[in-house]
Amino acid sequence: MIDALKDIKLAIFDLDGVIYRGKELIPNADLALKELKNQGIKIAFNSNNSTETREMYVEKLKKFSIDANVSEIYTSAFIAAKIISQIKRNANIYVIGEIGLIEELKSMGHFIAEMNFNHELIDFIVVGLDRNFHYDKLAFAQKCILQGKARFFATNTDSTLPVPGGLLPGAGVMVNALTTCTGKQPEQIFGKPEPIGIKIILKNFNVKPKNAIIFGDRLNTDILAGNRASIKTALVLTGVTSREDLSNLKNEEFFDKQLLPDFIFESLMDIF
Repeated sequence: MIDALKDIKLAIFDLDGVIYRGKELIPNADLALKELKNQGIKIAFNSNNSTETREMYVEKLKKFSIDANVSEIYTSAFIAAKIISQIKRNANIYVIGEIGLIEELKSMGHFIAEMNFNHELIDFIVVGLDRNFHYDKLAFAQKCILQGKARFFATNTDSTLPVPGGLLPGAGVMVNALTTCTGKQPEQIFGKPEPIGIKIILKNFNVKPKNAIIFGDRLNTDILAGNRASIKTALVLTGVTSREDLSNLKNEEFFDKQLLPDFIFESLMDIF
């Protein structure tokens, strides 16, 4: 590993755009992970995507010949469930989201309400990416917030979802819809660029920020979250961000310096 990373004990990876693109492994990403583990580096994965469970991610990685266990995977859905459980046990939750978010919340003892549930008894509205989003879901969530006691949380606010060949609407579209009709912002956002997930990973792996690094392909999520958590940051040019994007950012008169990575790699193998 390059000398600048000799003190690293934990490497955190975004998934889509860093390890794989859609259903295709990014060349040699599996070999890079194996080499890091051979050097005694701990590995964790941190994804904003709340649509799949951690177990589903383990199976997905296995198809790419990457051995991972559930304890190494931190999705915005898992982080949401963990934090909500610290606020209230066995809560009544209405979810705008998919199986990953629903199952993570259920696994921690929460009740997932349907739209025929008494809106006054809903404790939390949790919004993530929902590819079956519709007007009635929005209307019920609005009612729970404006006419009930429900608190409004979001897994992430990504405006787009990268897919092979282009982009689709991301979770931020659903979040913004609820913000628009309630006049309220989510109290808490669990995915990147918020640093809460990275801080949980550091605590669980018992690693200090100075000994950790995040590898990501997005400046405004992965890199910003890493800098906010005071860990090292590495931009990998196998995803959505190019060197031109970085140059354009630097040429702007005013820009957030926390969007700048400590390192830039063409691919993960370049760290060696």
